[in-house]
Amino acid sequence: MKDYIEERAIEAANYIIDTRATVRQTADKMGISKSMVHKDITERLVRIRPMLAAQARVVLDANKAERHICLLYTSDAADEL
Repeated sequence: MKDYIEERAIEAANYIIDTRATVRQTADKMGISKSMVHKDITERLVRIRPMLAAQARVVLDANKAERHICLLYTSDAADEL
């Protein structure tokens, strides 16, 4: 793997961990696609820095859970109208 790709994956993970950012926020900040951020964290980083990947994954999983909770409440509110 190219050095710049490894560096990008590490930078993305650190940003996610430090700011509790979503994949979308990280992609916007770094100027890359959401797919690239996701692949960097879930595939590339696991091979080069597994502990960092696990920490970033915890944040991403929490963000995903929060999103699903928000969607659930939004859906319930819409049903009451």
